[in-house]
Amino acid sequence: MDKIIKLLRKKFLSRSNIYYKLKPIIPRSLQIIFRRIYIDLKRNKYKDIWPIYKEARQAPKSWSRWPNSKQFALVLTHDVERKRGQEQCLDLMNIEKELGFRSAYFFVPGMCKNFLPIQQKLKNNEFEVGIHGLFHDEKLFESRKIFRRKAVLINHFISTWRVLGFRSPHMHCELTWIHDLNILYDASTFDVDPFEPQPDGVGTIFPFIIKNELSGKSYVELPYTLPQDFTLFVLMKQKNIDIWKRKLDWIVENGGMALMITHPDYMNIKGTELSIDEYPVGYYLDFLCYIKKKYEKQYWHALPRDIAQFWTERMRNTLDDKNRTFINKFNKSLRW
Repeated sequence: MDKIIKLLRKKFLSRSNIYYKLKPIIPRSLQIIFRRIYIDLKRNKYKDIWPIYKEARQAPKSWSRWPNSKQFALVLTHDVERKRGQEQCLDLMNIEKELGFRSAYFFVPGMCKNFLPIQQKLKNNEFEVGIHGLFHDEKLFESRKIFRRKAVLINHFISTWRVLGFRSPHMHCELTWIHDLNILYDASTFDVDPFEPQPDGVGTIFPFIIKNELSGKSYVELPYTLPQDFTLFVLMKQKNIDIWKRKLDWIVENGGMALMITHPDYMNIKGTELSIDEYPVGYYLDFLCYIKKKYEKQYWHALPRDIAQFWTERMRNTLDDKNRTFINKFNKSLRW
């Protein structure tokens, strides 16, 4: 079965590579239009598992509760992919801070410039900074050899920036390779998202530990469990936050981790006319207000590093065999 899954994955990734090779010559607006059509064709097929896959609610065997007996964990993260997003980081930070929230911002070392002062301001305000690949492309996991070479550079930035977490561009990942990085946690997966280029869902709304049996080295994996803003508001053209609210309510009911990824690049913060790849920042603010109003005092609001530290200390285990079987079966059904 494992050999079959690897073969299917290889075929899937080869198709994905064709898209990425053509991507640089396709105008941004056409890219989005093509992706909208693609998602419209797939959405009905996955309506029974997205945004909620019920089996993902199963907690680890040794699980007890979140700190201070909170009902669920809330983790806010942002991927900063381009100059536009970088320029809006501090505006977004101030909005979150005013509402009483803290978040983590993941930067691309090879894409952004002059972001060290921004990072320092984020840290000074008790926000977190992480690494988002090396360049924002699909080449990081092209081969084991390439990843090893680029891991040296990524580790340089991890050390220089003094960060603890990593997230791969486009959510591409090979979890066993990521052991090459000197990190406390990785955040390159999701519980379920059939619309990602590499739709490998891990099938859980809880963190888990990835351990290298040979070296004993391990890190905590933090899957995102709320749909990405780009998917909802740019590709699916949603005009409300109903899907976010529905998924959050389900996570709360099952005591999981509500981890979301949003992008300053796609938020229209200044109130100008929306471009094809923007959405009003008010959607994000409405969601934060929804959390505060409906779930006051019920959630542990933590940065990714806090979740990873907690999980390392309390849950020194990997996914059990039942979940491993589910992941293999689930991923195969997503691809074909």
